[in-house]
Amino acid sequence: MLTSRKLLALLYSLTLGLSLGVLACQRPQDASMAVEVPVQTTPQGMLAELQQADVIYLGERHDSTADHAAQLAIVQALHQQNPNLAIAMEMFQRPFQPVLDRYIAGEISEADLVAGTEYETRWGFPWELYAPILRFAQAQKIPVLALNAPREVVRKVARQGLESLQPEDWTYIPPQDQIDTSNAAYRQYVRQAFGGHGGHGTFNFDHFFTAQVIWDETMAANISQFRQANPDHTVVVLAGQGHVVYGYGIPDRVERRLGPQLQQKIVLLNPPLDAARQDKAIADVIWQSPDR
Repeated sequence: MLTSRKLLALLYSLTLGLSLGVLACQRPQDASMAVEVPVQTTPQGMLAELQQADVIYLGERHDSTADHAAQLAIVQALHQQNPNLAIAMEMFQRPFQPVLDRYIAGEISEADLVAGTEYETRWGFPWELYAPILRFAQAQKIPVLALNAPREVVRKVARQGLESLQPEDWTYIPPQDQIDTSNAAYRQYVRQAFGGHGGHGTFNFDHFFTAQVIWDETMAANISQFRQANPDHTVVVLAGQGHVVYGYGIPDRVERRLGPQLQQKIVLLNPPLDAARQDKAIADVIWQSPDR
């Protein structure tokens, strides 16, 4: 039997991009039809790809030092070009937005930020992976958005489905009619990533997939709300690769809310260079760190 803790761990591992090597990097049967994705290795080269974007996704592996160093370099370059920037982070859950705001305003210390957002128990990857980005945001007074749904809600959905949620559980997530699980390609992506878990005990794949979508929809709703209130700001989203590849997770849901005129760019950080798919590009740009 998969416990709620194990189910949540599976969801976290999807955002780590562990499935990327199995799914996203399969070559199409007809290689001539593969979509070529530009590769960049410097912030300056990346700027040329991203300069017109309203929302930029930097798809990471959460435990990768190289990915987070790239995120910082890209954020710094973007900010130098346009100071009207916001950083949206999967790593923080929505109830803790006031704590982030106080940190950016210089009202609390970094230690207070870690404690006040319950970072160690709610995210748990080494703090120093993200700390330089947050320090830069504080120094430049860049807004940081807490994107994610409360883990208690995600865990409940993963085990028992949407019908298990009580009225108070909907406080920080979109209403039920905005929870769209209809993307068959995305469902297949997630199913293939964790196909080996489908037959164990009481595991319910539909609940598991819905929990993943709860994350996506919550993050998309928060990005959309910020853009509507701040149309002059470029939003840089730091999220796991599983939430952004092919646009399935967050980007398509932001477009659904804000319309196709919104300019979005997906950057995958340090994936295998043969990442491609026959019918759709895995991303708009691939970043390869020079030292990899």
